[in-house]
Amino acid sequence: QVQLVESGGGLVQAGGSLRLSCAASESIFRFGVMGWYRQAPGKQRELVARITPGGSTNYADSVKGRFTISRDNAKNTVYLQMNSLKPEDTAVYYCNTDKATPYTYWGQGTQVTVSS
Repeated sequence: QVQLVESGGGLVQAGGSLRLSCAASESIFRFGVMGWYRQAPGKQRELVARITPGGSTNYADSVKGRFTISRDNAKNTVYLQMNSLKPEDTAVYYCNTDKATPYTYWGQGTQVTVSS
């Protein structure tokens, strides 16, 4: 069964922190490289962080130094620790493989709202 379940979003003040979690089905997780994406109102979905099965990471410039992606391969779970949050981080956050397209299966996402 294909499944992605994101959680951990919420409302936070600027400068605050949140930790997102994503539970993935084995059929998705086994593809290897996982990523966190976000989509702000009126904007396209963008990849903000990715992690290989061995733990190598890459980040979009907009979140570098503030966000940390990690994974637990035994639990098929990916995390995103978000610190020093800014209002421009407000978006719905999704996880998926790093090769996902608009036509790929997506979970429901988790809303992150950062107030100024």
